[in-house]
This record gives sequence, C-alpha cells and structure tokens, in this order.
Amino acid sequence: MTKKIAIVTGGNSGLGFATAKKLCDNGITTYVIGRTKDKTEDACTEIGSNAIPIIFDLNNLSEIPAMIADIAKDGNIDILVNNAGINSKKEFTDVSDEDFENIIHTNIKSVFSVSREVVKVMKNHSGGSIINISSMASQYGIPKVIAYSASKGAIEAMTRAMAVELAQFNIRVNCVAPGFIKTKMSAKALDSDPERKNKVLSRTPMGILGEPSDIGDAVFYFATSESKFVTGTILPVDGGNSIGF
Repeated sequence: MTKKIAIVTGGNSGLGFATAKKLCDNGITTYVIGRTKDKTEDACTEIGSNAIPIIFDLNNLSEIPAMIADIAKDGNIDILVNNAGINSKKEFTDVSDEDFENIIHTNIKSVFSVSREVVKVMKNHSGGSIINISSMASQYGIPKVIAYSASKGAIEAMTRAMAVELAQFNIRVNCVAPGFIKTKMSAKALDSDPERKNKVLSRTPMGILGEPSDIGDAVFYFATSESKFVTGTILPVDGGNSIGF
C-alpha cells in the first residue's frame, strides 16, 4: 500500500505539533511547515523520521504554488491540515487596519492559497482530506479578538463551501474547533488572568482544559477512512465549553 502523505501548517508547536505527531506515529509521512528553521527542524527531530521540515513563511502567497508542487512531485498529497494562524489581543477601537489585515492575510488568505494548490494535486489523484482548524472564537463572542474571530468565522464558512464543491472529486473538507487547550500560549494567558481562567473552567462542563493530543486525535479521525462519509462538519473539541451554562 502506498504510504500516505500529509501537510501540517504551523506544525512545529502546540496543536500543530500534536497533530503532526499523531499522523507520523501512524505511519503517515508528514511535511511540517514552519517559519523558523531551528524550531521546525527540532520539532521534526522530536516527532520522528516520518516528519519532514519545510521552512516557509505562508505570508508569501506568490511562492505557495511552487512549494506545494515541490512536495507533490513524487505523488499525491492525501491530507492537508490548515493549522497555522496568528492572534492579537486589543481593544476593538485600538485595532488598526494593518492589524486587521495581518491576521486576515495569515489566517484566511494563506489557508485559501495552500488549499487551492493542494486541491489541484488531489483532483489528479484519488482525492483526499482537508482539515481546517477553527476556534471557539467563531462560535461565540470573545472580547478583544475581533480580527481573529472574523478570520475563524471565515474558515468555517470556507469549510462548508469547499466541502460542497469538492465532494465530486472525492475530497472531503472538515473543521476542528478547539476549545481551551493546555498549551504554553494558553497557560501564559490564563495563568496571568485568574478571573478569565475561572470563567473558562466554570463554563466548561468537563471542568478542565483539553490536551493538544485531543486535537490531534480529532484531526486524525477526519484524515482517515474512519470518517469516509463525513464532510462539511465543524467539530468542537472543547469539553462542552461551547454549550456550557
């Protein structure tokens, strides 16, 4: 059986790292895209031999087609995980046009460009699975993250539109919407804001933060034949936070 090929953007830390590790541990050759050379190479070394580092800044939209073509030169791309994204926490009226554009550029435009090029490859082979990473910020209002919220809402809308249009080519498109997950970034934010942390935990029925591996497991489900009749869905992985009272 031909070995499957995956791409995970932003796969050198946090949720992307956990996702890349899950795929690699299950024998899937995974290209880990990251901007920082040492960080990305070190992550791939830690993940194991199935992880291949790609040093690339996804903001360089014009260079994305060549990068994807290079990955695909030896065959299909079976799995794409659009995980890379940035955030900025500011009062609504302090967000400049440039601030807003920076987040839209990284979180939406690069996802579109990468997906478009990967779909060209998948259409010429046997199809594939695309998994977008959204956020609870798209599910309900969170203050001080207006651009991030807008970008993740767009990702969920894109997921549905892509799923309908690409189903004819045996390409499935789904989305994982993480809740509050225990990462270095979230720990720093929540530990410095006890009131926010208590609010997060109090409205999460399971009463705990998720683990990065919980996201990796959800992505793996969408990436494999276990979900062969599932497309266009948004899966919250949040301990019930999005429906908590």
